[in-house]
Formats: sequence, structure tokens, C-alpha cells
Amino acid sequence: MTNPKSNPPKADQNPKSSCCPGTRREFLWQAGAGFAGLALTALLDQDGFFARHGFASDAPTNSLAPHPAHFAPKAKRVIFLFMYGGPSSMDTWDYKPELQQRDGQTVDIEIRRGSIQKQKLLASKRTFKQYGEAGLWGADCFEHINQHLDKLAIIKSLYADTFAHGSAMIQMNSGRIIQGYPSIGSWLSYGLGSENADLPGYVVMLDPRGGPISGPANWSSGFMPAAYQGTHLRHQGEPILDLAPKHVLPSGMQRDEINTLASLNAQHLATRPGYSELPARIASYELAFQLQSTAPEALDLSTESAETMEMYGINEPRPTNHKLAYGPAWFGRQCLIARRVVERGVRFVQVYSGGGHQQENWDAHQGQEENLLIHAPEIDRPVAALLADLERRGLLDETLVVWGGEFGRQPVSQGENGGRDHNPKGFLYWLAGGGVKGGMSHGATDELGHEAVENRHHIRDLHATILHLMGLDHTKLTYFYGGLNHKLTGVQEAQVIQEVIA
Repeated sequence: MTNPKSNPPKADQNPKSSCCPGTRREFLWQAGAGFAGLALTALLDQDGFFARHGFASDAPTNSLAPHPAHFAPKAKRVIFLFMYGGPSSMDTWDYKPELQQRDGQTVDIEIRRGSIQKQKLLASKRTFKQYGEAGLWGADCFEHINQHLDKLAIIKSLYADTFAHGSAMIQMNSGRIIQGYPSIGSWLSYGLGSENADLPGYVVMLDPRGGPISGPANWSSGFMPAAYQGTHLRHQGEPILDLAPKHVLPSGMQRDEINTLASLNAQHLATRPGYSELPARIASYELAFQLQSTAPEALDLSTESAETMEMYGINEPRPTNHKLAYGPAWFGRQCLIARRVVERGVRFVQVYSGGGHQQENWDAHQGQEENLLIHAPEIDRPVAALLADLERRGLLDETLVVWGGEFGRQPVSQGENGGRDHNPKGFLYWLAGGGVKGGMSHGATDELGHEAVENRHHIRDLHATILHLMGLDHTKLTYFYGGLNHKLTGVQEAQVIQEVIA
């Protein structure tokens, strides 16, 4: 799949020469490069190159219309539960007996890129036991999720490229460590379109304590048309800003206004080919008109049963044991909304747990135990409820649930409070539902949990696997921009993690 046809690119500026600006040598070099570029452009045009590819695209107003997958998909939709800050593998589902036995011993370990330091090992304070028929290990802070371990495929051997939150989050969401590239939800929207024209195809819900440090770049459409970016459902007030009209108009009159505005915008667009934001805005006006009736219904939890609300923990009061803790009510509400919108055709939902800085998210520098005290109860009941609710409604087999953060944590103590520092060298994610082989553990870190050593997988393999489960070949899902056929998985080799696929 390639992007829609658009105008050829403007000629790039010539690179600087090694000689001084303004010299005759530089002038001749630039002139030669310019003539060569013109010749190359002419040859490429004759070959149909620009007709086949195209640059920063014209985005038709129906760019979110459903598209066929490359092959029969295992899943039709994704719910990505993002634990902002980086949860600790060895305190959740990666039990390390060796680490437990060697608590307090000093080891040489890489703390940040290239920085080898002597540090003391920090055993988990959690109690682990095996659950379900498969006997997967789980920590006692997730008593509800642990009842569903036979549904999970836990990948324990992931690694990434950066120790910094901002770039690590962007890489986990877009495949790159720098801003400006499409997020995975945008790739799925581009590749498959939307199943419901009256709701956004890609939505994001943030934690009440704040958004991720690298901000909207995590759900951006990058160089793709703006229509493919994520829609932020706000956690206070109106879920979507400016959705309700300031003045109530008869529906027919408002429909006429939208049609007139679309016509004027279309005339404006006709003289500005290649400008993707205007068609996206035209589509957004139409979508906003539809959302005035569909969004309130989709987000209205009053129709849910008391049993469902209790299951998600939505009516639980905010706990008093820690000033930063919210308890399950907030995340439970978001997980229930995620279930409601995916069953109405939303393709990709990302829900963030954790916001702000340090202990406000899963960034456990100031104490691993305190961090779990805050955040584990916030997600335990809601995530378990989401898995059970999807299953009982017949949605789990077609919904891929993804859980994890931007990286993991170190097996050594940071400071006197028993904190854990960042660790992208070895961490876990789990998948459930949509085509996933449940009750399995794949890959392993070393005996201390520091580095992936068995069946190692870069996060591009995780991305390739998510696309595969959605019926997309990561080598064929490309978007031509800036002279390159871009992929979510980049130019380096990526492999689908076949072992986790049912």
C-alpha cells in the first residue's frame, strides 16, 4: 500500500560544498548539480515515478474509508494500554529467583549508555506465584490481572535504543527516537481506514496527572495527512473540545452550514494541491457534526449495568494512602470507554496510565515499592475487567490488547529509597486477544533481569507483530515521503514474533 497520488516534490536545496560560499568553484558545482537534478527528474517523470509515488500527499476527504488488509487479519482493532514512565519487569511478571537470592550484592552494571557503575542489586519486595493452567509467574500487586494470565502472551526479551523518556516513548509509538514520524495508530488508520465514519478511527486518553513528556508527537500522524492523527478524548469537561454548538440550530440548517463550508473549503483547496491539513479539516467538520450525536452516546456510561461499573472499579473512592494515587476509578472509566468505542468501530485506542513526573507515573526513581503502591491498584481491576468484558461480549478474539511502557527498570537500587533507574536493554510487554497465543512466556532476560539474552526482540519486531495481527505486512505498508518509502519498522530488518501468534 502506498500513499495517494500527489504533486511532484519541489527541488531540494543543494547541499553545501566544501569551498567558500560565493566562489566560482561553488557556483559551477551547484550549477552542475542543478542540471543533473533536472535531468534525473525528467527521467523519473518519463518512467512514471512521480505518478506511482507522490510526496506529502493530497488527503482525500474519504481517506479514512475502510481499506482491505494484505491478508486475513487475526484482530480488527487494538487497545494499547501505555504505562508511561516504564514499569519494572522484575516486580510484575518476570520473576527472577537469582536476583532474589543476591539482594544487596555489588555488581558492575551499565546504568546509562556506556556508563558502567558499581551498584547494589535490589530484589523485588513482591511475592510471586504461578497462576492458571500455564503456570505463568505473577506478582501479588496484580491479583486481578493474574487471574487472566492464561490469556496473555508475555514477551520478556524486548529492547530499545534510548534511556531517555521522551525519545523512548516516541520510539515505542512511532518506531523512531525523533519527532515527525507517524505513530502506530496513524499507520493502522492509513493502512486499514475506519470502520465507523461517525467516530474517530484513532483515539487517545491521558492520565489526569498530565500527558507524556514528549506530548502529542506520540499520537501524531507525522508526515502523513493530518486526518490520520489521534483524537484526544479529554479527561475533564467536554471529551472533545468545541463539539457542542454555542447556539442550537435546527439540524437541517446546521447541515446546510456544513455543506456550504465544505464547498468553500474545496474551492480553496483546488488552488493548493498537496496541502493535507485543509482536507483533514474539511473531514473533521463533517465528523464533528456526526459526533454531536454519536460521541455523547459512545461515552455515556449511564447505560452500563451496576455490575459492570463495579467490575471496572469506577465507583471506588479515591484512596487516602498516598496523595498521588487515584485508585481504579479513573483508569477503569477509560478502559470501559475503550471497550465501548472499539465495539462501535474505532480502530485504535491508546490509554495512558501515569502522567507528570517521577512517582506521578511509573518512573520509580524515588522508590519502586512506593511506585507500585500508587499505580498497581489503579490498573489492576480495570485491566482485568477489560479482558473479561471483551471476552464475555465476544470481542476479545478480534481485539488485540497491548500492555507496556517505553522501557523497563534496572535490577539495582537507585538511592536509599530503593528506586530503580531506566533500562531499555531488557523489558517485557504482554499481548492478549486478537490472534494471540495465551498462557505463554517468550524470550528471557539474564538471571538478574538486566539485558535481553534469549530470543531478543527489538521493539520494531513488536511493531511488525501488531501490524501482522491486524492483517498488514510491515514490509508492504509503506508511505512515500521525502524520496523514501517509509515503514513503521524502518530500514532495519524486523521480524514478526511468530511464537506469540495462535
